[in-house]
Amino acid sequence: MKATTLVSSALLAGVAATALLTPFLAPDPHTQDLMASLQAPGAAHWLGTDHLGRDQLARLGEGLRTSLGLALASAALAVALGTVLGLLAAARGGWVDRAASVAADAVASIPGLLWVLLIAAMAPGQKWALYSGLVLTAWVEFFRLMRSHTRSALLGQPVQAARLLGFGPAYIAWWHVLRPVAGVLARLWAYAVATAVLAIAALGFISVGLRPPQAELGLMMTEALPYYYEAPWLLAAPVVALVLVIGALQAVVGRAADEVHTGVPT
Repeated sequence: MKATTLVSSALLAGVAATALLTPFLAPDPHTQDLMASLQAPGAAHWLGTDHLGRDQLARLGEGLRTSLGLALASAALAVALGTVLGLLAAARGGWVDRAASVAADAVASIPGLLWVLLIAAMAPGQKWALYSGLVLTAWVEFFRLMRSHTRSALLGQPVQAARLLGFGPAYIAWWHVLRPVAGVLARLWAYAVATAVLAIAALGFISVGLRPPQAELGLMMTEALPYYYEAPWLLAAPVVALVLVIGALQAVVGRAADEVHTGVPT
């Protein structure tokens, strides 16, 4: 398991380095040179060029920055939103619990990708639409987890003892509610990021997500498909990057989540 974690960490580090360093090591991803179109990988262009002569490494770096940036940000907000709503629903009960539960059930009644597709279609090519759709579909799992766990924790003896000893809500929420479930939240966060990356790529692949000349993994696949037989490396780069990101992310964060310390200090 340790070797798997090291390999996955190295892959993620390589993906992150590609995303962050390409602005300094590669040309402008939007610069076109029709005289250099569909060039094979070489010294001048490490991953070759696309049908418009644009450097494929530069576009891959921009695509990774776009996909990972949207996925990480949407998953982070979904964690915060779902956790806070779950805590409030369990702690307050009554109409707060009912309203939040009805909202979660309403969102979950429609497939997540369809929600993202509907919202993205309202503002084609806009990042905020993708971001909003991803957050809307991801917060439900965190809400349900925190609502169920908080209800059980608040009725437990450790919380009752903490209240008798005079500890406040903030202490109880941190040590007796959030800490024990931190590992599960980490795993769900990893899945939310991976799902968001896949959703962004899927929407780009069907030309509903971001629009050219913006580079994005799914959009790069769509642009490369007509030239698959002439330049298979164009399709290989975004596909391999997508597989590595999802596989490595789930392996690293899933392993880390198992090692999260969930004990409560005495």
